Amino acid sequence: MPPAFPPSTTRPRLRRAPRGTLLAVLLALAVQIGWQASRPPPRARAQDLPPPPSLASLRLAALGDPVALSKATMLYVQGFDEQAGISIAWRDLDYHKVAGWLRRVLELDPRGQYPLLAASEVYGAVTDPARARLMLDFVYARFGEDPDRRWPWLAHAALVAKHRLHDLPLARSYARAIRLQATGPQVPPWARELEIFIAEDMNERDSARALIGGLLRSGQITDPHELRFLSDRLDQLNADHKP
Repeated sequence: MPPAFPPSTTRPRLRRAPRGTLLAVLLALAVQIGWQASRPPPRARAQDLPPPPSLASLRLAALGDPVALSKATMLYVQGFDEQAGISIAWRDLDYHKVAGWLRRVLELDPRGQYPLLAASEVYGAVTDPARARLMLDFVYARFGEDPDRRWPWLAHAALVAKHRLHDLPLARSYARAIRLQATGPQVPPWARELEIFIAEDMNERDSARALIGGLLRSGQITDPHELRFLSDRLDQLNADHKP
């Protein structure tokens, strides 16, 4: 039987590339490898926190469950300082945008407390005084919307202003807002009395005595232990005031 294919002598022969061409290819490859090796390693670049979307668009995206979306949004904001291959310090974030996002979270879930906690205890702990003040002012602005439930975060803001920012007038303004606006039965005595102690720290003993007297006369204090404490404190201040 004749062979199915023609003899091998009829197949095309592979030609070798000229030596010069091979050397040129190898040289180009070596240059490419060397250039890639000399380049610095790729660096991750931080992305800026975008502005918060409108409340209307967030409510539309919530699909009838704004509380769930508020929690997811809060996780997004908190996780923004950890991006792929890079960690962003809080002091490098745009705090105006952070405050905007926290405001949106509260608008989606007005009964939620976590945005205020994050503002006063997390973002407010930054070493940059300007950024810290922005967060404390955010807490103060939102406090008035629901003072009987949001007073803990303004009380913490007052302590941050006093001990970390060393701004006693600012701390007293926050404490005064608690005394005047957080009047519900669930507000503890120490929160109502915070302004008194700050006034004493400011060496304003007359103001402290006036505050205690006002609380005693207002009828707002009904607990006998608190009444006794305030009366004893007033007696001590009066004794210290005598020449």
